[in-house]
Amino acid sequence: MQGVIKSYDPSHGDGVVVRDTDLSEFELGPEALEGSVFRMLRQGQRVQFDLDDRNLAVDLRLGSEVDMTTPGFPPEAALVEPAPEAL
Repeated sequence: MQGVIKSYDPSHGDGVVVRDTDLSEFELGPEALEGSVFRMLRQGQRVQFDLDDRNLAVDLRLGSEVDMTTPGFPPEAALVEPAPEAL
């Protein structure tokens, strides 16, 4: 899933992420940043995440606008195909 950080409190590790597809809000799980590249999160930061069995956001990771199929950006495959003159 993909979404945007709505809030994050680094002193407690509490936060909320909003899913892009339906604007559902999910609290961050206590282990949400474990093993990720994130040390902190900022409001508005785009992330990819999974939900655990408690419906908490976990496994936060980076994603580019292309990875997240943001409108206005071409699909990933379009970026890796070489131009015809390059062949």
